[in-house]
Amino acid sequence: MRGDATDLAAAIRHGSLSAAEAMQASLEATARREPLGAIAYLDAAMGFASADDRDLERRSAPDRFAARPFAGVPTLAKDLGGPFAGLPVTAGSGLFERRGGEADSDLAARFRDAGFCLFGLTTSPEFGLSLASEPAIGPVCRNPLDPARTAGGSSGGAAAAVAAGVVAIAHATDAGGSIRVPAACCGLVGLKPTRGAIPGGPSFGNHLAGIASELAVCRSVRDTALIFDRLSGKSRGPFPDPSPVDSDNGRLRIGLLADTGSAYPTDNVRLEAVEGAARALESDGHEVVPLAWADFEWAVAASGRAFADIVSVNLAALMKAAALDDSGPEPLTQAFAARGRALPATSLWNTLNNAVLVSRNLWTLFDRVDCILMPMLSSAPLVIGSFPSDHADTDLHLERMTAFAPLACLANISGFPALTLPFGQDEHAMPLPVQIMAPMGHEPRLLSLAARLEAEGQWQHRFPVAGLPS
Repeated sequence: MRGDATDLAAAIRHGSLSAAEAMQASLEATARREPLGAIAYLDAAMGFASADDRDLERRSAPDRFAARPFAGVPTLAKDLGGPFAGLPVTAGSGLFERRGGEADSDLAARFRDAGFCLFGLTTSPEFGLSLASEPAIGPVCRNPLDPARTAGGSSGGAAAAVAAGVVAIAHATDAGGSIRVPAACCGLVGLKPTRGAIPGGPSFGNHLAGIASELAVCRSVRDTALIFDRLSGKSRGPFPDPSPVDSDNGRLRIGLLADTGSAYPTDNVRLEAVEGAARALESDGHEVVPLAWADFEWAVAASGRAFADIVSVNLAALMKAAALDDSGPEPLTQAFAARGRALPATSLWNTLNNAVLVSRNLWTLFDRVDCILMPMLSSAPLVIGSFPSDHADTDLHLERMTAFAPLACLANISGFPALTLPFGQDEHAMPLPVQIMAPMGHEPRLLSLAARLEAEGQWQHRFPVAGLPS
């Protein structure tokens, strides 16, 4: 697989290279990969200071160092979410200057406690409103597997940096597919956790009525499992902590959705990848249960409406609370804010009620199956410029995003966990992603099934991790 964060942490722990050497390698890779536009802000001094601290700890307090699963591993935060102290987030917008930096969020503190060494911020579209990462302030983020194509959004910079090997793992957020879509575009593993599993405090600035979650984009299932285990739990938020459910050793009912309807069709090669993954699981003795698009159609439409209303109202409230210049953002951002200001409270209330019914709809499906295998993207990653933000047609933008990732919002609105990973490649050597959903709290089940599919060896990373010894 050409290495992952677990391999890099082991090399540092065993003395094959120091944390400082790993940081130097990531910074050199950053310079080489600058045309990808993956990194929006760089602080090399911060990175080296953190790496030096880890190297000192390795010598002076080896037990404490060894307790950090990612001790010395360089990583990047997303320019949206967090925040991470010392990293001035702008949410991809020219409305903010890169100065100062807030105190660590609860999640950021856990990243540091896990041993990560942060040195910058990855590119995000303005306020995370797109499935491409091409903010007007720049840089335009490109897919390292094909620079003419998008790396996805809104965690596109994170995915591009990880796929290119600049870092082995990177912080990411997901309010409407923003971890899973970039992971799918770049051949990575992306997990959107159960609502409430990951801390969002103390400010809950990226809460978005519960639809947003944070974690990472990863090069392997084992990295995903390890970082989820380290960062989840005791979230001290508005939802109870999900009780982790042990992975299942018995026969599972694998729901198979190999259709996304006539309005948002998925190309055949991607549907075949989903069916191939189902066959691989069936060969282990699991039962495959066919599901129909009609089982999902209402919930998908309701999820799209809920996403649109929630992000619009949130953006309008943010603009007002921060006294931001309404004319300053990109035209599309202005239009979403205007949409939020115009939305009647009764309409928002109806939207939130329907979101509850989306969850209920999925719970009913999970009476019939133990997990659901489904498409992640309808096509290969689109070319740069496919999600322009220089217009005010929010409905057109939302329609474009739904057409590209028809099932992305479903996990966010329902609160259920969902994971994507590559399972093969198309004729252009682009990844063929599949998505698995499970009941709330069943991340172990998702991770176990994903590890089984990963073991098929259907996808190999194209670029090695910077600094990782051969």
